[in-house]
Amino acid sequence: AMATEPSALIEGPKFSITSADIQADSLRMPPEMRSIVLARPQTVTQVASNLYARRAMALQAETEALDKDPAVAAALQIARDKVLSDAFMEKMDKANEPKAEAAEAMARAAYKAKPERFKSEEQVRARHILVAGTDAEAKAKAEKILADLKAGGDFAKLAKENSADKSNADKGGDLGFFTRGKMVPEFETAAFGLDKAGDLSGLVETKFGFHIIQLQEKKSAGVLPFDEVKADLVKEIVASVKQDARVAYAQKMQQGVTTNAEAIAEFAAKQSAANPAASAAQPGQPQRTPMQNVPSAK
Repeated sequence: AMATEPSALIEGPKFSITSADIQADSLRMPPEMRSIVLARPQTVTQVASNLYARRAMALQAETEALDKDPAVAAALQIARDKVLSDAFMEKMDKANEPKAEAAEAMARAAYKAKPERFKSEEQVRARHILVAGTDAEAKAKAEKILADLKAGGDFAKLAKENSADKSNADKGGDLGFFTRGKMVPEFETAAFGLDKAGDLSGLVETKFGFHIIQLQEKKSAGVLPFDEVKADLVKEIVASVKQDARVAYAQKMQQGVTTNAEAIAEFAAKQSAANPAASAAQPGQPQRTPMQNVPSAK
C-alpha cells in the first residue's frame, strides 16, 4: 500500500517521479502481477526511469504546443475520460457490492433455480506408479513394487522413488480428480473399476508402460453440493450485480442523447475509402449497441 505522502523515487531539476506515479502506472498490469513486479528494486528503477523520460518529453511537447493539435487534444481527452471513468466505476462497484449475507442468499437462489448448471460427472481421485517400458524387465520391476505395496509398503514413498511420471511422483503419484475421457482407455477402465479408497489395481499396461493405481476417493455423478460451488457462484453474483449497476447508470447517462446517423455514415465511408481491404474483410459484422460497450465489472 502507498504511504499517505508519496515518496520521490527519481528527482530531476523540474519534477520528480514518485511512488504514486509507479502505483498509477502499475494499473496497466494484471492485478496478480503488480506486487511481484513492484517488489523488485531493479524493475521499479527501470519503470521510474521510463516514466521520467516520458514526462520530460510530455513537458517538451507542451512547450512546443503539441497539446493544441486537434488529434493530440482528442487523444488526451480520451485518456483523461478513461482514467476518471475507471475511478468512478470502481467507486460505484464498491457502493453496489452486495453484503456477504445477501450475496450468499442470491447464490442459493440461483443454485436452486437452475440445478442443472451444477451437474457433475462421475469422478475418481487416484494416484499411480508408472514403470516405463513394456518389456519383461519393466514388468518384473512393476510386479516387485506391487508386491511391496500389498505387503504394506508406503505408496507415496514408492511412487517418489520409482515412478517414471515425474509430473506427480513428488506428490506420491497423486493425479487429483479426473472424469472419464481424461486418461488413456486402459488406465481409465482400471481406475474407475476400483471400488473403495485404498484399493489397488493389478498391473495396468498402457503405451507408457506398467501402472499401479490406487483409488483415493470416488464421486458419483450428480449435482454438486451448494458448498462446493458457493465461492464461485457468489463471485459470479457479485460481478453480475456490479455489471447491472454499470449498465443501468450508462443507460441513464445516455438519456436524451441523439445520434447523427448522417455524420456517422460519412465518417465510416471515409474510413472505408482510406482502407478498402479492411472493410472488405469484415462483411456482415454485427452492430454493437452502446450498452454492450460498458466495461465489465468482473
